[in-house]
Amino acid sequence: MHIHYEDLTDVARYIENHAHVTLEDQTPALDNILHNIKRFRPLEPGAKILEIGVGSGWFQIYCKQQRLDIEGLEISPQLAEVARQFGNRYQQELNLRVGNVEETEIGTDKFDVIVAASVFEHVEDWHNGVRKIVAALKPGGVFYFDSTNKFSFTSGEYDFPLYGWMPDNWRYRLRIARQGEDIMKLGIDFHQFTYPQLRRYFKQVGFSRVMDFVDFKDLSRNNLNPWKRRAFRSLKTVRPLKHMALTFAPATIFICVK
Repeated sequence: MHIHYEDLTDVARYIENHAHVTLEDQTPALDNILHNIKRFRPLEPGAKILEIGVGSGWFQIYCKQQRLDIEGLEISPQLAEVARQFGNRYQQELNLRVGNVEETEIGTDKFDVIVAASVFEHVEDWHNGVRKIVAALKPGGVFYFDSTNKFSFTSGEYDFPLYGWMPDNWRYRLRIARQGEDIMKLGIDFHQFTYPQLRRYFKQVGFSRVMDFVDFKDLSRNNLNPWKRRAFRSLKTVRPLKHMALTFAPATIFICVK
């Protein structure tokens, strides 16, 4: 994907739809991400984190409040500016660069954690992006990945029945017809992933541990009700049941350890 400095309709939609959101609204989800990461990579103050695709900047702000050394890579100059403004609102100066993960230099053996949530569906050369992430992580570093699931019955990308099941060119034509040509500049989901596809590739590029969200789910947390706890226990122990649940899950979520 290229960087576009002109105003784009999908970015404008995103900013408008998220203008009312606050850090307090996002805190439970952000805390859950950090909790899951810390189970596999303890994060002391000063730990180095890279977030790819910062959106409105909430994860950046939250990590800054936890005294973590976080920086961000954002392809949209407009979103990077919005994130900085939200950071200022919470007295946090954000360290952001405008660029894409396919081409921007992110270093070698540099980060304890790299986070990419709702990002890689938009990364055209996603294989290269993942390879760069593996190289940029320190030994034992953690990659938190959250993206689309092709066979989910509903999609966060676009509200259309069985959207992810459609061939790529059908999805592109649908989005262009309804949202305009510039959806292909930024906003289109080039990829609808599956769990087996991602698991194979994460292992292929050298991650020593590859865990889906059932594998790493912490059943000891108090925020799980008894029904959910029993359901996850079943998924962890009955592989065909887990496979079926992952096939139709709303998202593909992994924690990978280098």
